[in-house]
Amino acid sequence: MKRVLSGMQSSGQLTIGNYIGALRNYVKLQHLHRCYFMVVDMHAITVPQDPAALKEQTESAASLYVAAGLDPNKASIFLQSHVHAHAELGWIMTTLTHMGELERMTQFKDKSEGKESIGAGLFTYPSLMAADILLYNADLIPVGDDQKQHLELTRDLANRFNNRFGEMFAMPEAYTPEIGARIMSLDDASKKMSKSSANAGSFIAMLDGPDVIRKKLSRAVTDSGREVKFDPQNKPEVSNLMSIYSHFAEMNISEIEAKYEGQGYGPFKKDLAEHLVAVLEPLQQRYYEIRRSGEIYDVLKKGAEEAAEVANQTLLEVKKRMGFVVL
Repeated sequence: MKRVLSGMQSSGQLTIGNYIGALRNYVKLQHLHRCYFMVVDMHAITVPQDPAALKEQTESAASLYVAAGLDPNKASIFLQSHVHAHAELGWIMTTLTHMGELERMTQFKDKSEGKESIGAGLFTYPSLMAADILLYNADLIPVGDDQKQHLELTRDLANRFNNRFGEMFAMPEAYTPEIGARIMSLDDASKKMSKSSANAGSFIAMLDGPDVIRKKLSRAVTDSGREVKFDPQNKPEVSNLMSIYSHFAEMNISEIEAKYEGQGYGPFKKDLAEHLVAVLEPLQQRYYEIRRSGEIYDVLKKGAEEAAEVANQTLLEVKKRMGFVVL
């Protein structure tokens, strides 16, 4: 079976963008491959985090993994910080990474723009991300378009290590679903929907209640005119909402266009809200059961043990090849 590795940061509430672009695909992949899904809490601290908020967001994200359908008997679900090999190989990969490679990372440029002081972790975290992937010799990496540059760096580092110390790492490939990998903000369709956004109205969190969802969608920005037509170039706002509708209602775009022909944005946005509520309400009920029962700690302990068994073996082999004294 091919190995799959992916994770999401615990830097805010998971959104429907995370659900469509990642979580739903995680659930499908667990039946086809050997999967390792983590909450990347070490990546989250590349920007300052309130300790209480980080703890809550980390437990929340892990619980949403399970509530969305991930099965701990089919996939290893764990926290990045619970498998110490991530930090150690992360440092090793940092020493193999060139400054110029990190300076070219567009995500660093975007996240550091306009800030007077930037933490070194934000600059070097692509090396840690490479370590995350290489620890498991993962074959497939579910990534959005904004992470493909980091995956290319991972492949470069794997090649660099193999050439210097002998063939060891496989070349990971991107796994990107055809539709839904990139859901955009509700207030600006030129920006990706982000759980870290300061404007709560720009995203729908997976834990938003029905009335909150209805309110956010009623206020979602739409293009001029009133035609419900999929045209990302000329009608990016409504096209984004149609993409969301397609996933939650399991309808294709042409069916949505036909259903709302001549009706305008009002009925479309109202129905979209109800489709989201229908999917998210049962998921939220399962989530709160998980949090009340405390079962997530058993899931994370099991997942970390499974992940560490593979990761520690990889790290040991890396250290032997590089000349470290191994006891």
